[in-house]
Amino acid sequence: MPFISRRLRAALLATASATLVAATLPSPEPLGIGDRLFPYLGNPGYDVLSYDISFTYDGRNTEPLDAVTTIEARTTEPLERVNLDFARGKVSAVEVNGLTSDFATTREDLVVQAPTAIPAGVPLRITVRHTSDPNGSRAEGGWLRTSDGLAMANQADAAHRVFPGNDHPADKAYFTFRITAPEKLTAVANGLPVSTQRRGATTTWTYRTEHPMATELAQVSIGTSAIVHRTGPHGLPLRDVVPAADRARLEPWLKKTPDQMAWMERQVGRYPFETYGLLVADTSTGFELETQTLSLFERPLFTEPGYPEWYVDSVMVHELAHQWFGNSVSPQSWSDLWLNEGHASWYEARYAEEHADQPLERRMRQAYTRSDAWRAAGGPPAYPDAPEPGHKISLFRPVVYDGSALVLYALRQEIGTAAFDRLERTWVRRHKDESATTADFTGLASHIAGRDLGAFFQAWLYGEKTPPMPGHPDWRSEKPKTG
Repeated sequence: MPFISRRLRAALLATASATLVAATLPSPEPLGIGDRLFPYLGNPGYDVLSYDISFTYDGRNTEPLDAVTTIEARTTEPLERVNLDFARGKVSAVEVNGLTSDFATTREDLVVQAPTAIPAGVPLRITVRHTSDPNGSRAEGGWLRTSDGLAMANQADAAHRVFPGNDHPADKAYFTFRITAPEKLTAVANGLPVSTQRRGATTTWTYRTEHPMATELAQVSIGTSAIVHRTGPHGLPLRDVVPAADRARLEPWLKKTPDQMAWMERQVGRYPFETYGLLVADTSTGFELETQTLSLFERPLFTEPGYPEWYVDSVMVHELAHQWFGNSVSPQSWSDLWLNEGHASWYEARYAEEHADQPLERRMRQAYTRSDAWRAAGGPPAYPDAPEPGHKISLFRPVVYDGSALVLYALRQEIGTAAFDRLERTWVRRHKDESATTADFTGLASHIAGRDLGAFFQAWLYGEKTPPMPGHPDWRSEKPKTG
């Protein structure tokens, strides 16, 4: 028998052990938390407490960014592997609780092999060194290229195309962002600034949220930007981020925010976060987005002359209303999306009625006329059809906007204005910084109304046909066109 050194013997033993583990563990597979619309989003076994994400941007918005994502979590069940949602980036190294870990990718999951079995109820720290690639389809979401840099558009299932995480609004967490960019550029993110450090030709900007946030609401913008400060109600710091060349041109719009916020606070109570502002991106997206504390708007909304002032105002209020409905109170599942968009559309319409002589009842009657067709095309408000493959944004159909605001109008007709207003205020106060369900909302509505509204909500939220409108027996919904 030939002589085998102690070092070689140890190496062979380690190889044999690794082979045994590989033989006994199943192949990596994508997991999810069972969301009906996005089955592979989110991951079981842990609860994320915070993200610390560092991006290094070299000034070219067509090149992948170097990134490090550190996730602090707590296990909720014993784990030998940890699944993270991640796609459109290359992973170079992973550590779990300070130990180097093996990993593999499958579909849109990064599967990490824990160095040792991890029991339930203990801290979990995962550090992933990776790239973050802005070269993807706009329909997929993730990084959004602008004329001078980048911004994010992560709704509904696209944050994992930017950074690894538990990409589902049921698992909210605190965020810290550290963005290193050429010194001529400005970087911003959700929350409040923590520090700005200049090193040679680059600057590192650090921001931190003071409230938990869903991954789909994350925002980082890098560009030739001006940061405009003003004060909102109760001394709230407001911060707008706009293309530097458009600073003066956009001011007539930006200065509207304090009054719009004061109006929203009169409807539902105190603004729920530490700051707010508009991020105006020099790009054409076809949508605006309620990223937490810093709503994303496309520049043409404010610069093209074809949009009436009342319309632009109402869009601004729509995204502002989301800070309460969708951001502070997030959906527990994506089938609860109607609570986000229905409420934002409701307050958008209410604001237009009070400030621009755009009657709410007229808009709701028009929505009622189309409601059956919307339901036929996209499902009922609280049970929407799945989005089209490869076009996830198609989930955002008329039935979850005015079709869902119509439900709120019917509810106010059913229980009266006083009870409805009390419901709205109680809802955002009771579920602040949480994720909540449709059942939570309907149960609270029944409690405040003092009677069981189960049959009412079953018809309005889940019916194929639109129920009769309380107080308006003459309203009719057109039959869906066929063929």
